[in-house]
Amino acid sequence: MTDFYGFFAAFLTTIAFLPQVIKTFRTKSAEDVSVLMLVLFITGLIFWIIYGLGSNALPVVVANVITLIFNVSILTLKLAYGKNKIKTEWR
Repeated sequence: MTDFYGFFAAFLTTIAFLPQVIKTFRTKSAEDVSVLMLVLFITGLIFWIIYGLGSNALPVVVANVITLIFNVSILTLKLAYGKNKIKTEWR
């Protein structure tokens, strides 16, 4: 039963990023998405995956791998669609 709660929580927190991926792709704009937030979050996801692998926590690994894919997609779209705006964001 504990795994069920883990997978359910993983499912909800993972799909939370899907609307942003879809919106960014459709509008071809990621102007309001922070590069710094994405980089920090992606770094955290990598460490969650390492932790999940070391702990044999399948829900943690699965959720964070999928979330990593979504966030790398958002970062890639941000870099592709907003090359000239990234410099001003870091100021």
